[in-house]
Amino acid sequence: MSIAAINIPGLQFSESGNFLLIAGPCVIESEEVVFETAEHLVMLSEKYNLPFVFKASYRKANRSKSDSFTGIGDTKALRILAEVRKRYSVPVITDIHNPNEADIAAEYVDILQIPAFLCRQTDLLAAAAKTGRWVNIKKGQFLSGSSMRFAAEKVRESGNNNIMLTDRGNMFGYQDIVVDFRNIPEMKNIGVPVIMDITHSLQQPNQAEGISGGKPAMIETIGRAAISVGADGIFIETHPNPAVAKSDGANMLKLSEMDNLLKRLVALRKTINSF
Repeated sequence: MSIAAINIPGLQFSESGNFLLIAGPCVIESEEVVFETAEHLVMLSEKYNLPFVFKASYRKANRSKSDSFTGIGDTKALRILAEVRKRYSVPVITDIHNPNEADIAAEYVDILQIPAFLCRQTDLLAAAAKTGRWVNIKKGQFLSGSSMRFAAEKVRESGNNNIMLTDRGNMFGYQDIVVDFRNIPEMKNIGVPVIMDITHSLQQPNQAEGISGGKPAMIETIGRAAISVGADGIFIETHPNPAVAKSDGANMLKLSEMDNLLKRLVALRKTINSF
């Protein structure tokens, strides 16, 4: 399926031949961070004719420690996402964790994202599907790409064909994640758009101090490889100052570095398209 076939409400530049960009901060931590990030990313999407979806979790349910930051309040955060959609005329995406969150979040966003560790939860997938929104299912770190057909089937069987799959690597223990790029063509064979998460795939979960680490210096490497093997989109978390981010700062890209990254990835995509 090409990006042009992704009929997400409000998605621009879908005929450009570029990859889909899903980007934003890990979690909504303040209006200031969200709007600064969204405005900059919208500018870059227009500069490079990139189909763009703004990403932020309205609440983080999967944290290493019980005292880690989880959000500013569900309703407040969802309203900020809705304001991003209205102010910048772009689609927005957020995670959900329980079936009863699906209808609530669907009132504010265009795409519901199923976290990797919940990608086998049948009730959650069915609830997301029944909202009629696009559903982005992140591949579990414990699954192969081809096995994600079962997750996609659950959404289709609930009457929704608007499905994307996102890879974020595989974990074999020892606080590290490895990317197997065979997963991208395997998931594309399922007949849905396939996205590569180029920040979480560099995460180093559950370090000794209880905070996840990361290897942001490798973000461009993963992005280049993903585009080269046919990924339809790139998922990336970014923040004006990752050092003070309240979640996943260790593997996010600094917002000011997004321009150079996208310039090179867009150039690579054009080269790939020419063959």
